[in-house]
Amino acid sequence: MTHRHDRTLNVGALARVEGEGAMYVRVRGTRVEEVRLDIYEPPRFFEAFLRGRAHTEPPDITARICGICPVAYQTSACRAIEAACGVTVDGPLNDLRRLLYCGEWIESHALHIYLLHAPDFLGYPGAVEMARDHRDVVQRGLRLKKAGNTVMEMLGGRAIHPVNVRVGGFYRVPSRAELEPLAGILRAALDDALATVRWAAGFDFPDFTHPHDHLALTGDRYPIEGGTPRTGSGRSFAPDAFERHVTEHQVPYSTALHARLDGGGRYLTGPLARYALNRDRLSPLALEAAALAGLGAECRNPFQSILVRAVEVVYAIDEALRLIGAYEPPDRPSVPVPPREGTGHGVSEAPRGLLYHRYALDAAGLITAARIVPPTSQNQAAIEEDLRRFVAGSLHLDDERLARRCEQAIRNYDPCISCSTHFLDLTVERS
Repeated sequence: MTHRHDRTLNVGALARVEGEGAMYVRVRGTRVEEVRLDIYEPPRFFEAFLRGRAHTEPPDITARICGICPVAYQTSACRAIEAACGVTVDGPLNDLRRLLYCGEWIESHALHIYLLHAPDFLGYPGAVEMARDHRDVVQRGLRLKKAGNTVMEMLGGRAIHPVNVRVGGFYRVPSRAELEPLAGILRAALDDALATVRWAAGFDFPDFTHPHDHLALTGDRYPIEGGTPRTGSGRSFAPDAFERHVTEHQVPYSTALHARLDGGGRYLTGPLARYALNRDRLSPLALEAAALAGLGAECRNPFQSILVRAVEVVYAIDEALRLIGAYEPPDRPSVPVPPREGTGHGVSEAPRGLLYHRYALDAAGLITAARIVPPTSQNQAAIEEDLRRFVAGSLHLDDERLARRCEQAIRNYDPCISCSTHFLDLTVERS
């Protein structure tokens, strides 16, 4: 470790991010000259090896992209394939998809809030160390995650890489009696979720705001399993126009593509964007939780994203209970999706933001082209810009404190780098 004016700072084992990459920061005097989020893991070629597969296979194949948010990949894949085949899945089957997705939001957000992000605010290197002093708090987080996992096990067959999802619906749907125990678990989890909001609202947040445009789905309900893409600057477009408005490009230091909005540039997707564009779609209880957290009409402080995630956990549990209460088993577990030649586009809101899929099919239903745009790659340019601005305003900190703050700033976005890489190193050079 070195000191100001000529120093290099390396954090070679930054934990509490999902995936692997590196951060490079070069400072000359008081000027931040370069910031890079390096993603160096070789490409995983999911889009390539989907080609030639049957139109029924993407939900199972793409679920393997991520062990944290497999339902997001399954849902966007199903919606894209069904759109290509001219089929709409709605009613109770779509509500079951939404219920399954609520489970993923609960377990993913609980994981990030308690095990990845909260230790930053309380001054611990990790959740294990935090548990020594705050055992009850960590146990509350684990209960929440278990509640989300239980939803996924009930509807998806298992918590990681669910096996009960298929194009057109499910292989099997539960009875009302089978969902009743789930409601009891979620009612108990709701108390833990509200306690999480009160707890996180007491954290000390740096005074920092981001300047980025927002991109999230919108619709009649708070967006989870579908909706219409809309930006904070007022543009709205159908899912099949996504690639006309969002373009990806390569940067030399990353194997993951960056993304920009047409006519705009970098943007942010994820909880802050969803909340800003859909706050009025939250349930009354979730709105109360937002007020309890001190959140206004929008939140532009990325360090407070932990509050928005906590509010979304309240909403996901509340919504899951509503869906269970209104559940009437569908007549059949899935609708037929006969293949036809065409192209389909599917979008959904993964815990980390908007996830886009596109598939082109031939007349036999074989996939001829596939395109997947995950949320973390869309956020990379915004993360780098936040790092640049945050470092510029924090040069008075010594290397150790600056490194910790930079790591925390990265974790604000809960980056799921594992969609393309694993782990993160941080390097800051000053001269």
